[in-house]
Amino acid sequence: MFVAVAAENNMVAQHFGRCPGYMIFEVYEGRIDGQKEIANPGHEPGFLPRYLAERGVKCIIAGGMGPKAQSLFAEKGIETYIGVSGPVTEVIESFATGTLRSGPSTCDHTTGGHSCS
Repeated sequence: MFVAVAAENNMVAQHFGRCPGYMIFEVYEGRIDGQKEIANPGHEPGFLPRYLAERGVKCIIAGGMGPKAQSLFAEKGIETYIGVSGPVTEVIESFATGTLRSGPSTCDHTTGGHSCS
């Protein structure tokens, strides 16, 4: 399975769409079999779910994401983990071993504006 982690300076980025890039990991039977980094191609409504799905991504991990984006990822069959923070390497290891937990989004998209903490 390919897993994308929204990344900034080797940390999980606060906002999936506004991060500099994504670390894409191949996770298989509890181990990490490979990784690559791709630059964020831009933040347009609906683009990133399609873009990442075309690259085989089945899960995205980020600090924050609005409900509309979560819905668009779900439509593409991509599972979302939000409210995640910390070093990318530790987070992907937690995912691979099945211990990664989601939490509340670090972004507030419900007020009509955009405010990432």
